[in-house]
Amino acid sequence: MATSEQARRRRWRRTEGSVFLALCLAATAAALVALVVLLITVGADGIGRVSWDFVNSYPSRFPEQAGIRAALLGTIWMMAFTALIAIPVGIGAAIYLEEFAPRGWLTKIIETNINNLAGVPSIIYGLLGLTIFVRVMDLGRSIIAGSLTMSLLILPIIIVSAREGLRSVPPSIREASLALGASPWQTVRFQVLAPALPTMLTGIILALSRAMGETAPLIVIGALTFIPFDPSGPGSAFTVLPIQVYNWISRPQAGFQETAAAGIIVLLAALLTMNAAAIALRGYFERNRRW
Repeated sequence: MATSEQARRRRWRRTEGSVFLALCLAATAAALVALVVLLITVGADGIGRVSWDFVNSYPSRFPEQAGIRAALLGTIWMMAFTALIAIPVGIGAAIYLEEFAPRGWLTKIIETNINNLAGVPSIIYGLLGLTIFVRVMDLGRSIIAGSLTMSLLILPIIIVSAREGLRSVPPSIREASLALGASPWQTVRFQVLAPALPTMLTGIILALSRAMGETAPLIVIGALTFIPFDPSGPGSAFTVLPIQVYNWISRPQAGFQETAAAGIIVLLAALLTMNAAAIALRGYFERNRRW
């Protein structure tokens, strides 16, 4: 009787496993089909508009003359300042929390809050940036205000990924370095950072990719939709590619739909390039790892 019951439970578990696997495959197939349809539709609509004139032209009321020069330069400016602010702060915070912070209730609270901040909707960061950087610090609706806001958005992601990279280094590496007389900082600098670098770089580039594709925080802090000039510095007004595409899509003229599709192609190309760079860097540093 007991043997029959056990056999029935095994069959039930196998059936559950098969159903779960089928559901996972169906979800994956649905996502892939939707992605392929989206890429084909965008490519068919916009590939004819992608040209050097499109990249080098300013926005216009006429869809056949509109381009992405100001938005592309605004994106480059904003991403450069975001990287300069977020990467040192994020990696420094990760090193302190993982290697030097005392294990107590305060550290646990900070770690829990950082993990929770990674899941906060981006619009919240936009409201925070509007209040602190635009109004309190009086930075205006400028590139530096946008960069600081996007830095807040991606900081939790960089800290979490950097800590994962540090944790991937075996404790025996640290113990051997300390046993040979190195200080804790020398151990981290010369023995831990290099092997942790592949995971760190992957997280950093993926975080920057997210910042490049975000729109909501920049709309909240007041990034403009029509900029007919090049940004000249961190205090300049600016727009970015996602906002420019959003502006074109919302217009009723059919020509702007093709222009928006061309902008999406350029944005996708930039994002895929960054992701490919992350994969290549990770592979390079893993191949050159000494242990």
